[in-house]
Amino acid sequence: MDKKLYLASSSPRRKELLGRLKVPFEVVPHRFEESWTDRTPHEEAVYFAKEKALSVAPLYPDAWILACDTLIVCEGEKIGKPANREEARKILATLSGKTHRVLSAVVLLDSGTGLLQSNLDEALVTFRALTPGEIEDYLATGEPIGKAGGYALQGKGRGMIRELRGSEETVIGLPLEPIRRWLNL
Repeated sequence: MDKKLYLASSSPRRKELLGRLKVPFEVVPHRFEESWTDRTPHEEAVYFAKEKALSVAPLYPDAWILACDTLIVCEGEKIGKPANREEARKILATLSGKTHRVLSAVVLLDSGTGLLQSNLDEALVTFRALTPGEIEDYLATGEPIGKAGGYALQGKGRGMIRELRGSEETVIGLPLEPIRRWLNL
């Protein structure tokens, strides 16, 4: 690569996934504050990823900035990351026994030229019906906080999933295929 690569994320899951590509990169937390808009869920995910990249671009004026956003759509409602246990409880109860869409947007910004490439992947996840006790047990792990949809596929949350159609990378939050294409890997 001709430029340094920065991952605009503080997610350890995204760092781990990007590490699978065996390319050097540094992690830098983005400076974008997410707030729902009237955009469609697909537009929202891409918009958030783009804004995350743009928020750190001034710090690295000639680099590749990689940023992502993942959100959930269930019965037409956008669902993000729960900030606390009560929000996580409500989200998990909503997802229980239903199929939802996981949208993961990834963008690569050349901060030197302003060229921005984007990709949106979608996966379908079906939860098995969860009892209130199972939800409480999962909440006790602390895993739901700060994760889109209030669960982690790569953790104990996998046990709640009856079916996954699509890429696990999409559900975890960083689809690697577009990055491979963009970086010619």
